[in-house]
Amino acid sequence: MAWIAAWLGWTLDAFDFTIFLLIMVPIAETFHVPLIEVTAVFTVTLWLRLVGAVGSGWLADRIGRKAPLMISILWYSVCNLFAGLSPSFTLLFLFRALLGIGMGAEWPAGAALAMESWPTRSRGLMSGVLQGSWSIGFLLSSLAYGLLYDTIGWRGLLILGVLPALAVVWIRIYVKEPKVWVENRRIQREQKQEFRAPLLEIFRRRVLGNTVMACLWMASGFVIYYSVYGMFATHLQKDLHLAAGMVAMPIALANLVAFLASGAWGYVADIFGRRWAMIIPAAIGACVTPLYLFSDSYPTVAGAFILQGAFLGAIYGQNPAYLTERFPTEVRATASGFCYHQGAIWAGFTGPVLTYFAVSQPLGFAVPMLVATTGAAIMFVITLLYSPETKGKELVAQITSLQAAE
Repeated sequence: MAWIAAWLGWTLDAFDFTIFLLIMVPIAETFHVPLIEVTAVFTVTLWLRLVGAVGSGWLADRIGRKAPLMISILWYSVCNLFAGLSPSFTLLFLFRALLGIGMGAEWPAGAALAMESWPTRSRGLMSGVLQGSWSIGFLLSSLAYGLLYDTIGWRGLLILGVLPALAVVWIRIYVKEPKVWVENRRIQREQKQEFRAPLLEIFRRRVLGNTVMACLWMASGFVIYYSVYGMFATHLQKDLHLAAGMVAMPIALANLVAFLASGAWGYVADIFGRRWAMIIPAAIGACVTPLYLFSDSYPTVAGAFILQGAFLGAIYGQNPAYLTERFPTEVRATASGFCYHQGAIWAGFTGPVLTYFAVSQPLGFAVPMLVATTGAAIMFVITLLYSPETKGKELVAQITSLQAAE
């Protein structure tokens, strides 16, 4: 039940966020604003994820994983509804920016809830399926765009984003807190060692190196994702002038492949380790990138991008397991939320920067997307080579005294 709750939260979060990536061009045309201003909307949304992640992580470490998860789902659902009803670009900008807080809040609570509740032996596999559910959300938004855009327009697609709020009722009734967290909080109270500022704890000397490397790993991963997926629809619309259905098809299929591949690489992670399950697809994916960026043939572009789903689309499957295993229970949600979502700050620059350089390029977005993707992939691999392996690690309730290590 805990894993399903996290799966629902992340999948529906993905739908609400990624639907915007598919409708930036029509939004710019509706409000008569430059496209770069619309890309700034998802930049600010990404930046505010860090605010939500830190707040939710603190709440999850203090009061439990369940309540912050429910709050986050309600938050991003309502914000998407109001964005769809906005009469001006300013209000749309405001509500989509606020959506970022709820979006960031979902991940640390959901990931901790799911991974702490799942057995060690198959945690990598279920981490891959959980994180891969982002691709299912993107697949659903692609299908909604391809099938419904001509009927309900971009406003209708945003208004659909209120439906995830219904998941909160199910979570409230059926989901329980992980036993390891409950026991850890009991020990904290008994020993009078409550961690009231867990964010500060992860910057203490003992875990600082781990925190920094986790931040670099996540930052490069985020830049890869938004270089590959964030601007691909805009590339097809602006550079290749394709219709909605032709834009949606490769994105939908690439996300389906990414979901399946995330599970497959998760199986690899349980056998050979978390790091190699990310390093191998990242290296292969960097080589696939030019195939869909430098072709005028739609079958080639679509086929290569769908193939990319098995590689760069699937390098994120170990995020929940690997971040959960790298930090102790008393600061786990805060640490995971911060390290994960600080990467969104760097990703937030991707849209405007790529759009800025695309204006002066004969091939439009192709060269900027290639440079950003391959450069970030190299950093991703190097960072993981110098990071610890956590395969098989048991999650325990005992307090790890970070202060004692000073």
